[in-house]
Amino acid sequence: MSQTTTMTVRISGALSEFVASNVGEHGSYENISEYVRDLIRRDKERVEREAFERLKAELTRSFAAPEDSYRPLSAAEVIARNRG
Repeated sequence: MSQTTTMTVRISGALSEFVASNVGEHGSYENISEYVRDLIRRDKERVEREAFERLKAELTRSFAAPEDSYRPLSAAEVIARNRG
C-alpha cells in the first residue's frame, strides 16, 4: 500500500510566476500538486534512463573487450569490487 506524504515548498519571484503560468485555466495542469507530481515522475524516469544508459555502456565495453582480458572472480571479489 502506498503512503501519502504532504510537503510544503516555498517558491517566489520568477519560479512562482512560472508555476502559476503552468497551472489553472490557461496552464497544462489543474493544480500545483498535479504539476509537482508530474515533475517528480519525469525526474525519476530521467534518473532511471541515465542508470540504464550507464549499464548499457558498461555492457557494451565489456562485450567489446578481448576474450583474454577476462579473468574468473569469486562472488566475494565481485561484491568487494562493487563496494569500492
